[in-house]
Amino acid sequence: MIIVMASRKREDIDRVIERIQEFGYQAHLIEGVERTVIGAVGDERGKDRLQSLESLPGVESVVRILKPFKLAGRELRSEDSVYQVGNAQIGGPRFCVMAGPCSVESREQIFEAARCVKEAGASVLRGGAFKPRTSPYSFQGLEEEGLRFLHDASREADMPFITEVMNPEQVRVVEEYADILQIGARNMQNYGLLKAVGKAGKPVFLKRGMMSTINELLMSAEYIMSEGNNQVILCERGIRTFETETRNTLDISAVPVLKKYSHLPVFVDPSHATGHWHLVAPMARAAVAAGADGLMIEVHPRPAEAFSDGAQSLKPTKFKKVMAELQPFLAAMGKTL
Repeated sequence: MIIVMASRKREDIDRVIERIQEFGYQAHLIEGVERTVIGAVGDERGKDRLQSLESLPGVESVVRILKPFKLAGRELRSEDSVYQVGNAQIGGPRFCVMAGPCSVESREQIFEAARCVKEAGASVLRGGAFKPRTSPYSFQGLEEEGLRFLHDASREADMPFITEVMNPEQVRVVEEYADILQIGARNMQNYGLLKAVGKAGKPVFLKRGMMSTINELLMSAEYIMSEGNNQVILCERGIRTFETETRNTLDISAVPVLKKYSHLPVFVDPSHATGHWHLVAPMARAAVAAGADGLMIEVHPRPAEAFSDGAQSLKPTKFKKVMAELQPFLAAMGKTL
């Protein structure tokens, strides 16, 4: 339920929040430019009790939230969410590009990659320390040593970094180093992990599962937000279809659909969506035109030598060219890097 306030007086707002909590619900205060609302999230069987809040001083109305994703949806919060992560802005008029290698392979490799992507205009460094692989015999990442390399490289380049967390037990150590926690496509519905990152104090980058619907993606975001972490970033990274020419099928229509139903920032990962470096540039431009808030792109100093995902990784020179080609599309959408 949404309690729309006619008053902005602190005592009126506190009174409503106290009553919501007495009913056994979580209260989420959102003070927007045009109005102040309080979301009451919990067991819907008690919604009739919440209707009585209309009689409290300062309350304009009590409205039922129709969508199942209460906190991620626009019914509770109509304004787009914007997060400041270090010197990077996620959402709003600033377009954010996260770039770097699939895996951290060595200290020298990630430092070189950080310098390259920073110079080209990226604002967040990406890299995997813990790597989920289809084959158990493939490179699994440098783990905590990789986290230290990422942290040091990002600080030298003066940019925050994002890395993937794969299970609830890793959340504590990854949160200690990383600025943004990534939930990969295979873990989008790992509800124990979603709850764990929901208790973390860092933004969460949530990738859509390769066989998941948009509604399921938003419900996964709801799991995170229901634990108290409201800084969630959605990412479309391609879904599995019958097509074999690309690694996955990039659902570019997911961007405007997500923007319609949710206030959360929406990113696109053209690297994992296509699986081929030469398709990254056109899909990156399409993402900007569709209204995305940012991109995640794999960049490796020497893709031919990459331990993982070399075929979809851009060389630094090609990444720099892609960033330059995005400029007119960003201008058309009223965004800047």
